[in-house]
Amino acid sequence: PKGTMAFTGKYEFEGDENYDAFVQKIGLSSDKVEMGRNCKIVTEVVQNGNDFTWTQHFPGGRTTTNTFTVGKEADMETFGGKKFQATVKLEDGKLVAEFPNYRHTAEISGGKLVEISTSSGVVYKRTSKKIA
Repeated sequence: PKGTMAFTGKYEFEGDENYDAFVQKIGLSSDKVEMGRNCKIVTEVVQNGNDFTWTQHFPGGRTTTNTFTVGKEADMETFGGKKFQATVKLEDGKLVAEFPNYRHTAEISGGKLVEISTSSGVVYKRTSKKIA
């Protein structure tokens, strides 16, 4: 199908909306809240058909990698370092995952990686620009 390789690339954090309200909702500890604020995260995505490797490089050398196949349950790790299992789905060109306390979507829009996390009505949006 057309557009299956749309996600592959390297993206650098550009901006976000509603960060504080969202991290309070999901109960992120205050040290992690400060660490994540305007954090120049670089997200690296390798897509091979329905198989994805999604790596986030944090300043200071920490990385998290989630490897998953669309439609199959996979071991994942959240933003705050919690491990859980989720099945990532593809809906209207967006990757959709139900995290333990929020719903996360990712899409490529206008050449940017747009990620939206929703928890109890609070919508957090993060935009990253393509750098490679």
